[in-house]
Amino acid sequence: MSARATSWRAPGRVNLIGEHTDYNGGFALPLAIQQGCTATVRTTSRDEVRVTSAQRDDEVVVPLSDLDGVEGWGAYPVGVLWTLAERGVRLPGLDIHLDSDVPGGAGLSSSAALICALAAALNDLLDLGLSRPELVAITHRTENDYVGAPTGGMDQMAALLCERDHVLLCDMRAWSAEQVPFDLSVAGLALLVVDSHARHRHADGEYADRRAGCEKAAGLLGVSALRDVTSDGLDAALARLPDDVARRRVRHVVTENARVLDTVRLLREGRLREIGPLLTASHLSMRDDYEITAPEVDTAVEALLGVGALGARMTGGGFGGCVIALVPPNGVTRATNAVQKAYRQHGFAPASAFTAHPSSGAHPV
Repeated sequence: MSARATSWRAPGRVNLIGEHTDYNGGFALPLAIQQGCTATVRTTSRDEVRVTSAQRDDEVVVPLSDLDGVEGWGAYPVGVLWTLAERGVRLPGLDIHLDSDVPGGAGLSSSAALICALAAALNDLLDLGLSRPELVAITHRTENDYVGAPTGGMDQMAALLCERDHVLLCDMRAWSAEQVPFDLSVAGLALLVVDSHARHRHADGEYADRRAGCEKAAGLLGVSALRDVTSDGLDAALARLPDDVARRRVRHVVTENARVLDTVRLLREGRLREIGPLLTASHLSMRDDYEITAPEVDTAVEALLGVGALGARMTGGGFGGCVIALVPPNGVTRATNAVQKAYRQHGFAPASAFTAHPSSGAHPV
């Protein structure tokens, strides 16, 4: 059989609002960004998989007969192959090359971009006929069951399903997604992304602790997930919880779900400029109730609001990463300079910034 090859690119994502709601069966509102990962895959006659990356000097070589237990960066691509094999896919020998410009550890889902690009490329190369929702399920299982990252699925949905000039309303209970208009140019706004360069620490257990705490609280409240606690029933639910930490965690999730739906309503009504206060309220909830921010991101939010941003919040899993802000296009430089000035005053390393353009999900290149 002659060698075949294909290349697919999947984007990173910014979550406009809806943080730590996905694994609680709630709502999130991500958009794809222009940065992404390209996976180039070629069949070979060897009974092994060889993975290289433009961002790394080392390579990963694994026999097709033993895809279990790969650790480090190679766990992500090999995990996709393992998940497909678990579904009964017969894999040929493969050469895989990855090239990503999504900053790692910045809360922009570099890992989801990688595995979704690879899954889409393999679906094409091997004529698997998998739908986009099936690819979401496969890549979500890869991160959860192979890599061991307890993500909720929103990142994979964004990387595979987003459309240009839209955000994606993800209902993580129904595992459904709906496109919501988000045309920044029509609204006369820019979405500024500030990378604090304070790298998040999912691996040290903070993310898993939050998830476990939410599951415990749901059990105490007698619901299958915190999605079932309504805004109207929040006070009564909080009164039934035994400690203040549990109450604050639940309050964040319930109010964050409400903020997502309020944001969607405003966007559908063409009132994009009015969502700013919801973004800022989301940040305060993450800072005070969910306790997942960091001094660098809090400082960036304060600086951005201080120079007239309509709203600002941390985006991503937390404990560092990026901040987003709605600003007028002619205010991008001023907003960026304000953050850099505040960082100098606090003794932080310089931040970096770019404007995000709502982009398309995985596609061939």
